[in-house]
Amino acid sequence: MNGILLAFQFFTAIPVQKELPLGRKEVTAMYVALPFVGALIGLAMYGVSVLLTDYVGLGTLLASVFIVLAGIVLTGGLHLDGWADTSDAFFSYRDRAKRLEILEDPRLGAFGAMGLMLLILVKIALFNEILLRGTGDVAYFIAIPFLARAAMTIYFTTVCLAKDKGMAHFFKEKMSGKVVSFMSMLSSVSMLLVIGFILNDYLVPTVLFAVLVAVLLIYRRWSLKHFGGVTGDLSGAFIEGTEALLWLTVIILM
Repeated sequence: MNGILLAFQFFTAIPVQKELPLGRKEVTAMYVALPFVGALIGLAMYGVSVLLTDYVGLGTLLASVFIVLAGIVLTGGLHLDGWADTSDAFFSYRDRAKRLEILEDPRLGAFGAMGLMLLILVKIALFNEILLRGTGDVAYFIAIPFLARAAMTIYFTTVCLAKDKGMAHFFKEKMSGKVVSFMSMLSSVSMLLVIGFILNDYLVPTVLFAVLVAVLLIYRRWSLKHFGGVTGDLSGAFIEGTEALLWLTVIILM
């Protein structure tokens, strides 16, 4: 239970007014629980889509804006902040040390602002397309945030730290990486099998799995080359980018 509460406390904007222990067991459980928290966020976003399109009668574009907004509100913009900081750092075209400095800078630069606006516009366009095609099945709303976070935890536990300080360093030193990786892989495969069973179609889950593996391998190599390892901001950027790519994959396949 503490792991779930910690996942809500550190990775969402949902207030958890309780002081919780941060031992090895609790931090490990927090990362294991993170994909399930993502699934709940996706379920809430699906609720917004049904409410606005089926009951309020909004058009797909405006409904898509509120779906994306719901995700931002529920996460507190945490992962978007990582995306913006990563954009600022990478497109500075500076050396590795300077890029890590930029990641720590709380100010938003031009590249971060452009990256943020582009991502939000892309996500609105993706949800608009999903609603127009009528492929916004609740299974996808639950699975995609789940899979993006599960893949992120595998990335986080299998890549060395870029810095020897910060929250990412604290959590990685505390957790059992092998347990988190194993549970994340197991839960991801289980989720894909469930999705295939629900939809009576295993093509989409198979392709989603292939996309996840490709993203994980490419992003690991990219972050090691340009940043020397993993950081909290890079992890947040991973979630945002992977969610968008998985939704695009669903659109292409449907």
